[in-house]
Amino acid sequence: MAKPLTDQDKKKQISVRGLAGVENVADLKTNFNRHLHFTLVKDRNVATKRDYYFALANTVRDHLVGRWIRTQQHYYEKDPKRVYYLSLEFYMGRTLQNTMVNLALENACDEATYQLGLDMEELQDIEEDAGLGNGGLGRLAACFLDSMASLGLAAYGYGIRYEFGIFNQKIVNGWQVEEADDWLRYGNPWEKARPEYMRPVHFYGRVEHTVDGVQWVDTQVVLALPYDTPVPGYRNNIVNTMRLWSAKAPCDFNLKDFNVGGYIQAVLDRNLAENISRVLYPNDNFFEGKELRLKQEYFVVAATLQDIIRRFKASKFGSTDFVRMDLSMLPDKVAIQLNDTHPALAIPELMRILLDIEKLTWEKSWDIVIRTCAYTNHTVLPEALERWPVDLFQNLLPRHLEIIYEINRRHLERVSKNYPGDADRMRRMSLIEEGGTKKINMAHLCIVGSHAVNGVARIHSEIIKDTVFKDFYEMDPQKFQNKTNGITPRRWLVMCNPGLAEVLAERIGEDYIRDLDQLKKLLDFVNDDALIRDVAKVKQENKIKFAAHLEEHYKVKINPSSMFDVQVKRIHEYKRQLLNCLHIITLYNRRFCFFILYISVMYAAPGYHTAKMIIKLITAIGDIVNNDPVVGDRLKVIFLENYRVTLAEKVIPAADLSEQISTAGTEASGTGNMKFMLNGALTIGTMDGANVEMAEEAGEENLFIFGMRVPDVEAMEKKGYDAMEYYNRIPELKQAMDQISGGFFSPDHPALFKDLVTMLMHHDRFKVFADYEAYIKCQDKVGALYKNPKEWTKKVIHNIAGCGKFSSDRTISQYAREIWGMEPSLEKIAAPDDPR
Repeated sequence: MAKPLTDQDKKKQISVRGLAGVENVADLKTNFNRHLHFTLVKDRNVATKRDYYFALANTVRDHLVGRWIRTQQHYYEKDPKRVYYLSLEFYMGRTLQNTMVNLALENACDEATYQLGLDMEELQDIEEDAGLGNGGLGRLAACFLDSMASLGLAAYGYGIRYEFGIFNQKIVNGWQVEEADDWLRYGNPWEKARPEYMRPVHFYGRVEHTVDGVQWVDTQVVLALPYDTPVPGYRNNIVNTMRLWSAKAPCDFNLKDFNVGGYIQAVLDRNLAENISRVLYPNDNFFEGKELRLKQEYFVVAATLQDIIRRFKASKFGSTDFVRMDLSMLPDKVAIQLNDTHPALAIPELMRILLDIEKLTWEKSWDIVIRTCAYTNHTVLPEALERWPVDLFQNLLPRHLEIIYEINRRHLERVSKNYPGDADRMRRMSLIEEGGTKKINMAHLCIVGSHAVNGVARIHSEIIKDTVFKDFYEMDPQKFQNKTNGITPRRWLVMCNPGLAEVLAERIGEDYIRDLDQLKKLLDFVNDDALIRDVAKVKQENKIKFAAHLEEHYKVKINPSSMFDVQVKRIHEYKRQLLNCLHIITLYNRRFCFFILYISVMYAAPGYHTAKMIIKLITAIGDIVNNDPVVGDRLKVIFLENYRVTLAEKVIPAADLSEQISTAGTEASGTGNMKFMLNGALTIGTMDGANVEMAEEAGEENLFIFGMRVPDVEAMEKKGYDAMEYYNRIPELKQAMDQISGGFFSPDHPALFKDLVTMLMHHDRFKVFADYEAYIKCQDKVGALYKNPKEWTKKVIHNIAGCGKFSSDRTISQYAREIWGMEPSLEKIAAPDDPR
């Protein structure tokens, strides 16, 4: 059995929050005052809290900049292979505390601000979230950037600097109302504009085929202005770059209008060009075929590829001239990872550059493209797969349409050779879908144009091989891989749950923060009363802290001894928030439940009617339950509005039970499930997405697994799903549905939830009723175990010990070795004040 660390061992360790040495604190105070005095206050006598925040942010940023410059010098000297992670979303959250954690500055900054009479938590709360994502897709990209820097990979994140991120959600009379997220209104101390790397991006125009080659002419030009944000690795002095593009109109935009007296209109028209980076589309699981969205997708790809090729050609330390002109070497020095199909246009755009500008042959160009690009699939839902109308392409990107047609022609030739006479297979595998409106299937384009295609959990990767992309898998099985998602333990443990991080470090040392597999050592302490007590104590402290937050910000008083049962999700029918609703109503009807707090944290895409109705139902149930004197505080339902990374960092450490209840076969992976698991919540869930691997790692007996598995769902699809059969057979289900349809939860508008009831009874693709009975029984088991705190906490420790696989460091190491041809390293580079 592993021994706990002695006091002497603990003294040798750096705290997970970093050292607060006297010199560190003195330097930080000096720099803080300098920034406050010279940079911010100027002619004002009184500094505001925001001034203090900016002074602290700039002080911490000083520690980043030297490392950032040295890292880029290091890359130019070593000339390693570089990976470019292309994503339309980067859901970064706040930067200040994350930077302090990764640079081991948190204790020193805490002490410095305390000595200056300031509260660091208050200052951190002033920072705006960088909400440039909708949910899992964008947050995964953010975790991956952290891991790529922590593993010493020469990596760059490329995306769009949206002026308005994911909307602010308000709940008014139970309904979701959206407000613009003006996250840049006070400025952003973490970014640096790089106008010297501005690039032109072309739209519209026409294609000319001449003796000198193909030319795309008469185009409209929009300029892409890059803003760089430093991404620090964990205590290795490496700082990588996230480069986000902002759209700017060129100075001569519509100058011809000026010549005929339309100066004002010409200036106003600049907005049309600059709208490209104005706003994030608020949906990552439903495809909207809007021209502005296609413009965004091409804008980020076109600017990024120019940047990649510029850096490739000039990659020699100290050189500004082009020193590497042979683009056949590109795949040896460049890996491009497409995060879902949104950056799929990288494939035809790279072909256009190689063919039309670099004048390479088709065969040579195509070989370079395939060896450079790789594609991550994030969903199997048909409504989420991108299919762009050919007419829209013809107008906006005429040259790319020609290239895609030629890619398809050659691809179908190969299909025909491999499967002669199989016309139906050719139709299924075509990049162009015929029918009412001709459309380009972007997932097919990604598969054909990449050397690797991966799903994001083992079960998901099997599903895409067996169903969605079965034909492609049969033709090119070597392309298909699995890369189970992960989360960064820096943000999702050390930063958001320092109490638990310290308890774990006391038992097993702090190396687990860079090697999460070391959490397995906790299995030696599962029956250790001291650890059981410490883990339970940290959870209770987090719950008390979160209860205080709810009281302050939501004016809701709750009992911190309640079981915190949490469902954190974007609303989609497949995530089955409605199943959770039915359980709450069932418990309410039983009237003898123990203390349970249901916390719903979710939001609906603005145009998604059903999702908005689900929010209204949850809040309506809360209105009835929370005001029933018979129930009292034994059952409470709370809907937390305006979910953000920052709110997640508060609610996840406080949760006792994590709801992961999607219909088996619909959730690609999930990463929220991993965050809850690492922070000591138990999971109630179906065998879907990464839940399957979580059950393997922690032991299925340590999760609450219920319901249909993928084969059961498929069998029910074949047989036919009859919701009425369950409704008529299960009295508690019938009672709950009758209450919803009869207006019990909407007395002023009895027919309010008619659409939801009709959907559940007659058009439910996700089979809520089929899993209702198993879910209720499983929840009864949860309640019984929660009454035995010691046994509950033992299961919690088993779960934490099983989290090693779900570090994004493991995921990125696999991407690096198995897709990008790169080798991760835990080596530190010299700090700026160290001799090189």
